[in-house]
Amino acid sequence: MRVPGIRILSLLVMAAAGAAGGADFVGPDSCKGCHPEAYDAWMQSKHARAESSLTEQQKKDGRCLSCHSPEQVTQATVNVTCETCHGGGQYYSPEYVMKDSELARLVGLVDPSEKQCRSCHDASSPSLRPFDFKESLKAIDHWSAERARRAAGKDPSVKK
Repeated sequence: MRVPGIRILSLLVMAAAGAAGGADFVGPDSCKGCHPEAYDAWMQSKHARAESSLTEQQKKDGRCLSCHSPEQVTQATVNVTCETCHGGGQYYSPEYVMKDSELARLVGLVDPSEKQCRSCHDASSPSLRPFDFKESLKAIDHWSAERARRAAGKDPSVKK
């Protein structure tokens, strides 16, 4: 026995997922209101200053911008922002959506993967520095209990 409601729901989910792939960016300041600690962690990161680390000549080179400011042309967003890693927030940024993690992911919130990070942090990167995914996650940690302890100054063994 088929349930028509399930078919309609499936179509809606697929449409939302497709729309989320082309979702507009809302900008890091939109994230700041609900995620001030994550925003502060991002502001302290190299990602927040990625474009400014380039020379003037490199700022005109699409190969450099593809990692240092990947959404500059399509979204008018400079640097590597929250949405560079988590996807355009147009559909998942409303508070009622973010309160439902399953819904947020259905409409476009991305949990970044090692593969996604390695699209820029790879062997062809001009920095030629080895990329250790697990260690690098610590540098951008904005979600763990460990980060909260560091921010509160309660874990002196871990660098802020």
